[in-house]
Amino acid sequence: MSTPNGTRNDGADLAEEAAATKIVYDLAPRCTIDDIETGKRYHASVNGVVEYGIFVDLSESISGLVHSSNLVGRYDVGDELIVELLEIHEDGDLGFAEVQMAEYDTVRVAPGERITTEEASAFTGEVVHLDGQVVQVKQTSGPTIFQVRTETGVVPCAAFEDAGVRAFPGVEIDDIVRVVGVPEPRRDYTQIEVQNLSVLTGDSAQEVLGRLRDGEAAVAEPEAVEPLVEWPAFEKLSDDLEAVARRLRETVLEGRPIRMRHHADGDGLCASVPLQYALEQFIARTWEDPDAPRHLLRRLPSKAPFYELEDVTRDMNYALEDRKRHGQKLPLVLMLDNGSTEEDTPAYRNLAHYDIPVLVVDHHHPDPEAVEELVEMHVNPYLHGEDYRITTGMMCVEIARMIHPDITSEIRHVPAVAGLADRSEGEAMNDYLALALEEGYDERRLVEIGEALDYATYWLRYNDGKELINDLLAVNCDDRERHERLVDLFAARAKRDVEIQLDAAMQHVTHEALDNGAHLYRIDVENHARRFTYPAPGKTTGKIHDRKVEETGDPVITIGYGPDFAVLRSDGVRLDIPEMVTELKAEVPGGGVSGGGHLVVGSIKFVSGMREEVIDALVEKMADAEIDEEIGTSAVLPEEE
Repeated sequence: MSTPNGTRNDGADLAEEAAATKIVYDLAPRCTIDDIETGKRYHASVNGVVEYGIFVDLSESISGLVHSSNLVGRYDVGDELIVELLEIHEDGDLGFAEVQMAEYDTVRVAPGERITTEEASAFTGEVVHLDGQVVQVKQTSGPTIFQVRTETGVVPCAAFEDAGVRAFPGVEIDDIVRVVGVPEPRRDYTQIEVQNLSVLTGDSAQEVLGRLRDGEAAVAEPEAVEPLVEWPAFEKLSDDLEAVARRLRETVLEGRPIRMRHHADGDGLCASVPLQYALEQFIARTWEDPDAPRHLLRRLPSKAPFYELEDVTRDMNYALEDRKRHGQKLPLVLMLDNGSTEEDTPAYRNLAHYDIPVLVVDHHHPDPEAVEELVEMHVNPYLHGEDYRITTGMMCVEIARMIHPDITSEIRHVPAVAGLADRSEGEAMNDYLALALEEGYDERRLVEIGEALDYATYWLRYNDGKELINDLLAVNCDDRERHERLVDLFAARAKRDVEIQLDAAMQHVTHEALDNGAHLYRIDVENHARRFTYPAPGKTTGKIHDRKVEETGDPVITIGYGPDFAVLRSDGVRLDIPEMVTELKAEVPGGGVSGGGHLVVGSIKFVSGMREEVIDALVEKMADAEIDEEIGTSAVLPEEE
């Protein structure tokens, strides 16, 4: 016979407590004979009175006789008393004796073993119970599915009232509950078939919460991994990156979806794809439901280098629909290679109305005073005295490894792709290139991977293109030969389309010498470049700029402009584009100026009627900028559409 295995408020083992205190067990309605033991005392109610004694119930299925010789008092049907189990006869009949106790402790007993998520598959077909927190409630056309978090993860619990009818309507998200049921195998996971589901309150709920907090702290703790390369500048960010990894693991365990917003360029993909892969593996490890990664995690490309109101409105609408239709919590928004500027704040204020948390990992020049009061975490090398040379892809590869280190061998080449895509000249670039070479990627091939990613992303528009992007970046890719063929194809087409664009556009590039000795090149990309095709205006401007830097070897600034925007590139000139944007807002009244980016690479928007005034004022500031002695220090900003 098994010892009653209910849960005490103090969490102590029941068998040990019974020896030290006077315990009376109170059985849950669905407890069976497997949950009682001779010599233990139980709360009972009288269900029948006969000449030779009384019959008592301990639960819905446990009944027995208290013989008159073992009775102390007189009882009627419905009366309650305390009994001790004397004997379990061979035919299953139970014999009890009345016990009168002035003082005792009551312990609630749930049926079967108390299990956690990771133990469910070991108890297939047996009645068990688990204590946890409801993190999702989804009504299907058949049962109601409660996703319940225990100390070690989340398990689906299916309760059936009637087809399409909500079971246990009093149970809501975040309730602390006790589930009684039978683990049953499904495809490649285990589901609890619910017999009873009750909400815990008071001390019982607090005890379960304590176990959940302890379990979460252990499971959510980031893995201890050494950085891929030694880089003192990068070490300044290690605590911030670890905090993000911990918060993301906690978010998965809480059952809160993660919406990953990233800029749709090489560095943004190098940041988001490894992180998506790591989180998918962590979700699969901690959630029994195999569909959980698909529901809990979405990667969402952003064309603009900031969180546009169009994007946040779409995200909020989908989140509210998911809450209503699928019983999901509102998400956490993770901003990657994006999110550090004042332009992001209107979107953040919209999210704040629904208490949606925001994490930012970015390497663009930040506006910390504007952003940090609206976000939960803000990781940016500028906040530690560093700059854009530490790319977002480099940071997120380390976060991904802290979340699921087993993917390290598949993502060792990714920081080099990110660095080349954003033209980082950080001190560790040679080390990253060496790591990639060990995986079979030389620098030329890494550049081609970046170009292929950029080309695919342009045509994918707002689609994440998960499988294709994974194959192009060779992350979670099961066919290296296919990866090679795809990169060859996409990189070749990107090169072809760039050449077609430049053959037309270069004829319309104008030149002037600035007072500080820099060359200024301008191109009207609206009228003198092919529209609505690859490369986009920002990419076109960047390619023109690269060609002029190569031709002259001198300090070069390039402006590609349209009716209401300008894209800026600079080599060898010490610009501060975010500061210039701030000054232009005040100096050009009615210009509607906004924008930003890196110090020497960025974009500006304005009202079309003020284009000439804005660009002329911008050029004056560029002419006053200091010249760098070394050329080739610019980074490539994610391209504007």
